[in-house]
Amino acid sequence: MQKTNLILEYMIIGILSVSLLGGCSLFATPDKPKTVTDLMEHGEKLFDQGRYAESGEVFQTVKDRYPYSGYAAIAEVRLADGHYEKQEFEDAYMAYDDFERLHPKNERIPYVMYRKGMCEFEQITAMDREQSHALKARREFLRLIRRFPENVYADKAKKHLRKTLLNLTEYELSVGHFYFKMGEYEAALNRYTHLIKNYPDTGYYHEALEYIRKCHARIEQEKTSEKEKFSLLKRLWPL
Repeated sequence: MQKTNLILEYMIIGILSVSLLGGCSLFATPDKPKTVTDLMEHGEKLFDQGRYAESGEVFQTVKDRYPYSGYAAIAEVRLADGHYEKQEFEDAYMAYDDFERLHPKNERIPYVMYRKGMCEFEQITAMDREQSHALKARREFLRLIRRFPENVYADKAKKHLRKTLLNLTEYELSVGHFYFKMGEYEAALNRYTHLIKNYPDTGYYHEALEYIRKCHARIEQEKTSEKEKFSLLKRLWPL
């Protein structure tokens, strides 16, 4: 009887041990980031893996939980970066713009200004009749270059500014040529004149100048032709 009780005790202890071990494994959860540093490291790891939506959730958590820490500003920029990497350029621009407005003296401002320009630059297309994105990119790049001329991002902006100006120049030239072929010489003249005044160093100055000369010649020919027609009408039907 005593032996039987001893066996039962061992069985109960064994069952309890297995239950406890099983319970531990059942309810155990993987370690989660506990501090703001852990969260930022986790967010950066996800970002580097291209998991921008997940990293965005982590960076948003940093903003919400630690709004007054230095990491909150970094998280704001990384949220904007996530939009940029997903080619959500409008959302990215607004996020960068909000950051610049809220943190005008932050050390990341040159980077943010550069990215604002790039958001517009990435949307430049030949189909943009008003060239609005090119004009906005030009504005943002020039702002950065003038405000932080020695900054590394100003150097990067200069390279993209050159491409932006070439795009604007070629657009003006193509529209000017279109008007010229259509015989709209005044409209063409305005385009060529705008080109040499605003984009004189893009390699198209002399071509535009030549077409300005041609426009003036054609306009004079039209005026002469109109005078001759009027003179003929006066001879045929004198008042």
